[in-house]
Amino acid sequence: MITRDNLNIDGIPAILWGKPSRKIYIHVHGKMSRKEYAERFAEIAESKGWQTLSFDLPEHGERTDKSYRCDIWNGIHDLNVIADYVFAGWDNAALFACSLGAYFSLNAYADRQFEKCLFQSPVVDMKRLVQHMMLWSGVSEKQLEEQREIITEIDTLRWDYYQYILSHPISRWKFPTAILYGAKDNLQPIESIRSFADKFRAELTVSEQSEHPFMASEDHEIVDKWLYENI
Repeated sequence: MITRDNLNIDGIPAILWGKPSRKIYIHVHGKMSRKEYAERFAEIAESKGWQTLSFDLPEHGERTDKSYRCDIWNGIHDLNVIADYVFAGWDNAALFACSLGAYFSLNAYADRQFEKCLFQSPVVDMKRLVQHMMLWSGVSEKQLEEQREIITEIDTLRWDYYQYILSHPISRWKFPTAILYGAKDNLQPIESIRSFADKFRAELTVSEQSEHPFMASEDHEIVDKWLYENI
């Protein structure tokens, strides 16, 4: 069984996984996940000589304070707190990020120094995703601007978040990156993923029968194989 140490990093609950090493992965989970779900990743990373640091995003896991929203600003802040801790304590750092965690990472970490990055089901085109959420929910830009915040069956739409997305397209990403994407992903089309991969020279692996969460029984082997090949 892999060793784990529970930490609190400037108020952020975290877990340090694996035997001591000078190399470490920052593990950024996606929506509706939590730091404990990094265990399988950490086991594979340990077999490759890496430790793993996972943590709860706002409104996830142990972080039940709903007044500290899981939005782009708090996400960037927390990811930088974690990165400051990692870069002060280890010689080499790498990144694994999933879904929304990948979007936060793209916004927070462009100026860091990662040895490599792994993205699983990354959200690389948040503008398209939010605009489709607005379309599915029958919400216009004018309505959102006037009401500032609209709760829908899918998610809460916020004008300030939408404005951030429009004014901060992903324009810089300098690290060797590998992407695992499910062809049945209903949040990001393959065109958006291929465009990102081409622009930033990322290595793209497409699992033809997988959906965004990679939670089907056969997906576990697919994810494990990809991790063993890329960590």
